[in-house]
Amino acid sequence: GTPALLSITPLRGELPAGFSIPEAKTVVLSSSELFGRYQSATARRRASREDKARKARAQASLKDINPGDLVVHTSYGIGKFINISASPDSGDEEMNILYRDNTVLHVPLSQAHLVSRYIGLGSKTPELNKLGDSKRQRAKKSAERSVADYAAQLLNVQAERQTGKGYSHPPDSKWMWEFESSFPFRETQDQLRAIAQTKADMESTRPMDRLICGDVGFGKTEVAFRAAFKCMLDGKQCAVLVPPTVLAWQHYQSALKRFEHFPFKIELLSRFRTKKQQEEILKQVALGTVDMVIGTHRLVQKDVKFKDLGLVIIDEEQRFGVKHKEKLKQNFIGVDMLTLSATPIPRTLNMALSGIRDMSTIEQPPF
Repeated sequence: GTPALLSITPLRGELPAGFSIPEAKTVVLSSSELFGRYQSATARRRASREDKARKARAQASLKDINPGDLVVHTSYGIGKFINISASPDSGDEEMNILYRDNTVLHVPLSQAHLVSRYIGLGSKTPELNKLGDSKRQRAKKSAERSVADYAAQLLNVQAERQTGKGYSHPPDSKWMWEFESSFPFRETQDQLRAIAQTKADMESTRPMDRLICGDVGFGKTEVAFRAAFKCMLDGKQCAVLVPPTVLAWQHYQSALKRFEHFPFKIELLSRFRTKKQQEEILKQVALGTVDMVIGTHRLVQKDVKFKDLGLVIIDEEQRFGVKHKEKLKQNFIGVDMLTLSATPIPRTLNMALSGIRDMSTIEQPPF
């Protein structure tokens, strides 16, 4: 048949790519399709932004990595960072990572966000992975399963606490009024609200799991001390978990002063105590002659036994591992838990905001 007439019309403008409209028998070609090496100004700007973003990710990933450091690639596992050099083929910069059998992996800087510095526990140096070995993928899948299993375990513990029955403390008595009256400062409205909410939780039959969130110096400790007083006044024991040894000592001194006019025995369990002193304190805690024990990670070890624990207070919870905190919940399902934090970790904050945990905020500074 007669060949179709072909009409070509040059137009001035910018297009990141061409397109076609079959119904109109029209095809529009940009400089990218015609010449390949040319790009429109819009495409160049977009490519420039993407390039800057890649470099920013690369800089963030490489910030704490030095030659000789162990690194972890998402797909290939543990290797040793050698250096950054220009690729002989493209001239682009790339990371050189040594793996087992002297195999070197070249990672373009645009993919540097896939590499992170190795952070391991213990003093044992791990072996380098082997490129192409399925061991890495098996370990990765095993870790994913372990995380999923542990997450399910956390939810089960939380569900058991939410649906289980805890101890219901009696309403306030004259002693509580005297203790509160001895507070040398004027409470803020936020403090009073947090105290009232905490007391209501403790008087409920459901185990308390409340987060007190507020800046340093805004009065979280007084909320905790009033909860502790309510607990001890009812004949139960209180454990205060504080991460650094120095902070535990400060809490101990504050507690001694705050409770000095009341017949409670308060002890400190940390490395500031000798081994013999620790053994004696643990014996008294097990017998129930210690009403409040303040301590560091030492409190979550296996040899710590309580006669009748009624309240656990955790300060600066972000410094404790998840297993430490959840171990307490597992061992003491029906025990009230009160967490104090100026900067709660995302998991704790998410649980509070989603309603799994209760939260009180103290935003007003003291007078």
